[in-house]
Amino acid sequence: MQPDSAVPLHQAGLQALVGSHALRSAAHSVALHEYPAVVPFLINSALSERHRVDASRLVHHRYVQRGYRREHPVGEREMNVLTLSATAEDGRTLGTLGIRFDLAEGLSADGAFPHEMEMLRGPHGREICEFTQLALDPQAASKQVLAALFHTAYLHAYRMQGIELLVIEVNPRHVPYYRRMLDFKICSEVRTNLHVHAPAVLMSLELAHAEQQIARLGGHPHMAHHVRSLYPWFFSPEREAAVLQLLHEEQRLAS
Repeated sequence: MQPDSAVPLHQAGLQALVGSHALRSAAHSVALHEYPAVVPFLINSALSERHRVDASRLVHHRYVQRGYRREHPVGEREMNVLTLSATAEDGRTLGTLGIRFDLAEGLSADGAFPHEMEMLRGPHGREICEFTQLALDPQAASKQVLAALFHTAYLHAYRMQGIELLVIEVNPRHVPYYRRMLDFKICSEVRTNLHVHAPAVLMSLELAHAEQQIARLGGHPHMAHHVRSLYPWFFSPEREAAVLQLLHEEQRLAS
């Protein structure tokens, strides 16, 4: 996972994915009007063939640029991964982020970090998920796109599924970014991620801590000038509440 820089946004909509690990899609969108006008976009569940392929192509392109290997063919659906994509009004995919749920086959991080993952789960099998396959178009994405993807993924994992702990595998050179901007903690030394044949460090984030930071900083992008954090670019608590209400309504309709 790696952040890429780009341009600010205008307004964002959330076309959300709801339900259980079966990954059902919702039909509504929520307009967000919290940022100055530049690039409108939507956060979509990448379940449609077009969204899935476009998101997969972006991941593949960015991985190739970094010299990483990718195991899954372009467009292939991983059944335990919920993929979110940020899509511009003209259909361009600005960014994508996957949530991998801890099902029977485990998480990708179990491959390189089995002992650390066992410790994080603990004796009672703590609920964990991992964010994976983050890719941003360097010509079009922004901190707002990255924050919207992370916040939407947080809502699905923590507020909808009750998952307590998030893990990521990152290249060592990106560790300072995730520590500073999102308060991730280092959980391992450098290992080789065999899925992409690249060095990686395991990091974790208590989602209850993310909840506190969102409540304190979310929806206040002006505070980014005073605090070195991505949380000011997250949704405001009021907007989050509206989005979460929509997700619960859609979950009830889908059940």
